[in-house]
Amino acid sequence: MRGLIDKKGEQFAYVEGAALYTLDGELTGRIKGDFVIDLAGNKVWRIVGDGVYSLDSMETIGFFSGEKQEQG
Repeated sequence: MRGLIDKKGEQFAYVEGAALYTLDGELTGRIKGDFVIDLAGNKVWRIVGDGVYSLDSMETIGFFSGEKQEQG
């Protein structure tokens, strides 16, 4: 699991495999190649390394945290 962290340093989503979830555990999108896509298959954000950016202006959305092991 990797967190998706906003520009303020706060986690607002997380990724398990290729699936993107809200902090409430609701599936909201997927990682496909270098993009975050929504549930309808539309590109939402661009991924460059660990950074996440808007499609048009390359404005920073946030970044992915390091891999975390789930607590069981």
